[in-house]
Amino acid sequence: MNLFKTIILSLIVLVATQGCGVYKFSGASLHPDDKTLSVKYFQNRASLVNPELSQNFTEALKDKFVSQVGLELVNFDADLLFEGEIIAYNTKPVSIVSDESNLTAKEIRLTITVRVKYTSINNEKFNFDSNFTKYADYASDQILSDVEDELVNQIVDELTDEIFNKAVVNW
Repeated sequence: MNLFKTIILSLIVLVATQGCGVYKFSGASLHPDDKTLSVKYFQNRASLVNPELSQNFTEALKDKFVSQVGLELVNFDADLLFEGEIIAYNTKPVSIVSDESNLTAKEIRLTITVRVKYTSINNEKFNFDSNFTKYADYASDQILSDVEDELVNQIVDELTDEIFNKAVVNW
């Protein structure tokens, strides 16, 4: 009797998961036919340009999808396509404090915005063309060039996580 219950339960689980696409341990839910990925180079169109940002962001986005869902990276005719551009890279003072008639910034915020167009050939309802913005703060007594690499890496990680979640973690 226990063997019968185990078989029935296994069949129910198998049937229930067949209609949901392919689930990966990363939390991604892909169409069963999704096998390939293409990420076009993200040009930096921001008024302030970090010369390494385009390459770093593009590679980080590729790495995120290849490592998390194991798609094959191709240059064209992909099942999933990412393209876009970096549209903002700027700093601005935050945490303003008043000290006797002077206003000074306690922290500076580095902000990066990317426009991403995502196309899923096999699941068009998840296509999008959206802007993603992330930031990191640093102390105003620091020089941006001294902390820039660390901040940019942190922001790029957050951006790629958010893009990944919007594209394939459809919860």
